[in-house]
Formats: sequence, structure tokens, C-alpha cells
Amino acid sequence: MRRNALRFVLLGFLVVCVSPGLAQVPTNSVAQRDSRKWEKDIAAFEASDRTNPPPKGCIVFVGSSSIRFWSSLKTDFPGLPVVNRGFGGSELADSVHFADRIIFPYEPREVIVYAGANDLANGKSPQIVFGDFVALFRSIHERLPNARVVLIATAPNPSRWANVENMRKFNSLAQDYCQQHGAIFVDVFSLMLGPDGQPKPDIFRDDRLHMNAKGYAIWKEALAPYVR
Repeated sequence: MRRNALRFVLLGFLVVCVSPGLAQVPTNSVAQRDSRKWEKDIAAFEASDRTNPPPKGCIVFVGSSSIRFWSSLKTDFPGLPVVNRGFGGSELADSVHFADRIIFPYEPREVIVYAGANDLANGKSPQIVFGDFVALFRSIHERLPNARVVLIATAPNPSRWANVENMRKFNSLAQDYCQQHGAIFVDVFSLMLGPDGQPKPDIFRDDRLHMNAKGYAIWKEALAPYVR
């Protein structure tokens, strides 16, 4: 299972290395990501699955804390079999690593991904983070060829605004890739900015990092055409 995850991470790495116009990938590649610290979170999902398994053909939301904290997910998309598999602080490579345990067993019809902001904040280049997304997309496409992949753009937030150019670069790479490979890219980034081009201050919690209900309302509206 881990060998399979590593295989797809390396595929993503190679795509970044050979894609025209992309910078050389640093030596600290995504293949070296250690995801063991999330083992308890993943085991908790598996324990829940044993007593209350998600239905086959569900809609899986996977990614970092912005997914994990989406407490209104079921009421925002009523009547749809949405499943929250966000684990806070995670990076895209972690979703690749654990796909065999929190995505593939459900045989979902749709996988909605939000991750990448933590990766950039932790010093990864936009190209490395893009490579992680490619690895995840290819993994899903190979195992679940009929599943639709939806990527939520890396969102702006006041606490990480100094890193905004890397966010924009990742979003640009990911959007182009989605358009070329049949995935859906949902640009929440621009929707979360005010007239002054800065993040809307009233859509975030006091930590200026995570969204409040107003922020999730923006995401709900942006995703509504694609969650079905």
C-alpha cells in the first residue's frame, strides 16, 4: 500500500520535472514526506467506517483543516452523501499517502480536495505542491476512472498573506492542469478578496487563518454546481 502511494508521488514529481515552463524541483521532493503523525486521525476514520460505513458512490471531501472544520458540510449539501475526511494540518502528500484508506474504500463518485496551503506555509515551492496534486489526481484516476476530481483553490487568508505569490502560482499551475485533464478547479481565491484586493476580514476566525460561517458560505456557493 505504501509502495503504491510512493509510486504516484514519484509520478507527480516526474511531471513537475519535465513539464515545460516549470522551475527545477528542489531536492526535498514530495517522495520524502513522512505522514506517520496522522496515523491516529486515519485510524479514527477507519473505526468510524466499521460502525457507520459511508455508502459506495459517496462524495468525499479530503484535505486539511479547512475541510476538517467544515461542520456544516451535510446541511450545506442536503440529500447528498457527503463524507468529511479532512485532517487538520495535513499536506497534499498526506492525502496521497492515505488515499488507500480514506478515499478508495468508499468507491466515491466524486473526490473534492482542499490542501496545499500548509505545504506552501511549510516552505514547499509551488512546483512541489503542484507535483503532489498531480500524484493525487493520477492515483484517483487510475483507481477510480469514473470519479470526478474537484480541486478547491488555495485560499487567501490574512495570516499567510505574505505568501500570496506562491499561492497564486500554485493555483495557476493547478488550474491549467485541471483544464487539460478533465478535473474541476474551483477558484475560491478571488471570491474571498474584497474590493481592495485583500482577504475579506469578516470571513475568518480570530486566528485570521481558518474560516467562519461566512467563509464557508462562499465555498458552498462556489462548489454547489459541482457537488452532485
